Amino acid sequence: MLVHVVLHGETDPDDGAEFSHLATDSGAEVLAFLSVQRDRPDPATFLGRGKVTELAGQVSDLSVDLVLFDRVLSPVQERNLERALQCRVVDRVGLILDIFARRAHTHEGKLQVELAQLTRLRTRLIRGWTHLERQRGGIGLRGPGETQLETDRRLIGERIRSLRGRLVKVAAHRATQRRARQRAPLPTVALVGYTNAGKSSLFNTLTESSSYAADRLFATLDPAIRRLQVVGHEAILLADTVGFLRDLPTDLIAAFRATLEEVNQAQLLLHVVDGSAPDRDAQIAAVDAVLTEIGADEIPRLLVLNKVDLTGDAPGNVYEGSGKLMAVRVSARSGTGIPELLQAMTQRVGRSMLRAELTLTPEEGALRARLHRVASIVEESFDDQGMAHLIFDIDDLTWRRMRAQMRSSGCQAMDAPPTIPADG
Repeated sequence: MLVHVVLHGETDPDDGAEFSHLATDSGAEVLAFLSVQRDRPDPATFLGRGKVTELAGQVSDLSVDLVLFDRVLSPVQERNLERALQCRVVDRVGLILDIFARRAHTHEGKLQVELAQLTRLRTRLIRGWTHLERQRGGIGLRGPGETQLETDRRLIGERIRSLRGRLVKVAAHRATQRRARQRAPLPTVALVGYTNAGKSSLFNTLTESSSYAADRLFATLDPAIRRLQVVGHEAILLADTVGFLRDLPTDLIAAFRATLEEVNQAQLLLHVVDGSAPDRDAQIAAVDAVLTEIGADEIPRLLVLNKVDLTGDAPGNVYEGSGKLMAVRVSARSGTGIPELLQAMTQRVGRSMLRAELTLTPEEGALRARLHRVASIVEESFDDQGMAHLIFDIDDLTWRRMRAQMRSSGCQAMDAPPTIPADG
């Protein structure tokens, strides 16, 4: 049974539709949906005595074995509800963590989810598990004098410290990978957005890859990074990240901080929005809140309105009254609007690529080595005197900087013939 609670003064953007989707995605068979309106939460049961009695009757009549609350319950509220309803009670945070646990496949993802689960479980031990509040005693059972509750709390604390230590190593490994990517001066663009907005589908369309994408919440948890080559411009590193959600658990955000660091390192964020969602504005606000929490609110953002094949809107650029680009409408499924999106991306972060030719003397080997690091060598040949003739593609900004530096040092090789765009 699903219990959806709306408090006085709150807006209900989707009438519990997202909560129902979360429940079915977790594998639950939904027998009933109860919507409740209250002025304020009851400290003991959140719902109040009368509504709990009504709910208990429905649970008994339908033989319900699990009640899911679309609210964050305190340990006391969860314990009291389970006693009154005679079945398991799971709140919104517990449901989201369960879905994450099912979807985590990589070693890092499993560590992050377990850390979030144990951090939450430690608070549940404080007042929820009274059957553990007893000391072990008797012949052969005399211990250090701590209760079973204290023992469990200590063991959980030790496991949390172990997981955090292992995640520090994972974060260090990810930072090493990031530094290796930064040696090649390629801009990074990260896809962010509400879960099930179509980020992974758009990622696959742009990079022509086959990352897992499905019409389900949190289909992908692990970040994927691919190289995106745009004709006439330098390559771009495109990163797909985990989807966000309203009231995303703080412990989960903290556990996934190493993964979300890819967002903080990006030069541009593509905020992918499900243009067909009735609560689109609420979803945008939820993503903005998470970006602020992880410190990514200052990174430039480009709004991408996805699923125009469902909305019927014309694909392409959307401008403000001042003429500034406000958003790009696309369909990740059909590919419409993708050329306009690529153009907008390259205008924000991309640099034009040029094709140049150089002839270098044997004494200019350092310059040749540098070109091999920062440019894409198309052709290279040597004559009998050891002169190296190179044809290469290089982004315009790097080329101008190299020419200025080499001319100031008296290098004649930089007096090269005029360059042309790399795309012809």
